[in-house]
Amino acid sequence: MGRRFGWLWAAYSVSALGTYLAFDAFSVIAVIALHAGSAEVALLAAAGPAVGAVAAVPLGPWVEFRRKRPVMIAMDLARFAALLTVPVAYALGGLGLGQMLLVSVVVAAADITFNAASGAFLKSFVPADRLLTANARFESTNWTALVLGPPLGGAAIGLFGPVITVVANAVSFLLSALGIRAVGGGEPRPERGTAERLRAADLLDGWRHILSSPALRPLFFNSLAGNALIMVATPPLAVLMLGPLGFTPWQYGLAFAVPCLGGLLGSRLARPLVARYGRRRVLHTAGTLRAVWPVGLAFVGPGLPGLLLVMAVEFGVITSSGVYNPVFATRRLECTPNDRVARTLSAWSITGKATTAALTALWGLLATLTGPRTAIAVAGVLLLATPVLLLREPREVTAPPSPATVPPSPDGSRPSR
Repeated sequence: MGRRFGWLWAAYSVSALGTYLAFDAFSVIAVIALHAGSAEVALLAAAGPAVGAVAAVPLGPWVEFRRKRPVMIAMDLARFAALLTVPVAYALGGLGLGQMLLVSVVVAAADITFNAASGAFLKSFVPADRLLTANARFESTNWTALVLGPPLGGAAIGLFGPVITVVANAVSFLLSALGIRAVGGGEPRPERGTAERLRAADLLDGWRHILSSPALRPLFFNSLAGNALIMVATPPLAVLMLGPLGFTPWQYGLAFAVPCLGGLLGSRLARPLVARYGRRRVLHTAGTLRAVWPVGLAFVGPGLPGLLLVMAVEFGVITSSGVYNPVFATRRLECTPNDRVARTLSAWSITGKATTAALTALWGLLATLTGPRTAIAVAGVLLLATPVLLLREPREVTAPPSPATVPPSPDGSRPSR
């Protein structure tokens, strides 16, 4: 797909590896270095993304009317600077939950803004008939990074201390910014008159498009419920495994790294499965399969059997997600006009992060009152109902192309993260 695409792929790869080296790093730091309990770990996981989502609300329309590549670079640099304050404060003996919450807010707002810009950049850069191929390639890279990152990160924490992976993550965003800059090439400048006026209606346009679309609406609600219920089990599972069950950080990382081979497999299968069975059937089947596994995490025990159980459950979830995610991401772009992509992805990310944050805080309270294992079980049982939301997804609805954004070049892309 060309030299420019190669630079984007390299930028994505290095930032993905950095992200997964620091897999769940803030929870690990909170448990090991700050001796936090379930409620505090859940607060850290929930409050930062929730406030960051609110802060990002006006950024979607702002991104829509800006060139996307400079926005992506700026968001990478913002995340680099924010994350770098954590190891500095730790080295000076001043790291606390308050600072980690503030960093989490900045990173969450930058994540949402980056995702909006990168999704719009992807659709303008890649021909429609190659979107699934592009999404599948980046999904494969993502899962490869997940295979390598958590065990390496866990080993690095054991050797060099709890903040070393945060340093690696910060540096990865700097390298990503340099890679995106090396892509070069031109982008069409949005109309200046539109860009100068940020109207209240623009802030709501993304949600209006999602809720009025018969194709996007069921995917949206399934995404909100499914992703949130999968994620809310992570803080209590971290407390359970790193606390009462006695797993070490490297074992905790290994439990999530090995199953990511399933994500690599699933992402490779997505395109041939769609070609053989059709997009709708693959989307519904993979979306259902990813919901049936997590309830098994409630039965995790100590030692090797417990580790193998977590690996088996996560392998099922991740393989299904590896098939589902590129098909879902492609469908979402197909159903969104070019001149609404940034606002739609911003609205989607903001709602998703806010929902996950709110439920994570609620599950932290539930874990405190009933124990981590019960909280994990409740999330797994509720998750079993989410595939029903996919039944209302229609067979074929595609957004018409917008003349406002003509693709400048078909030789590069950048996926949402």
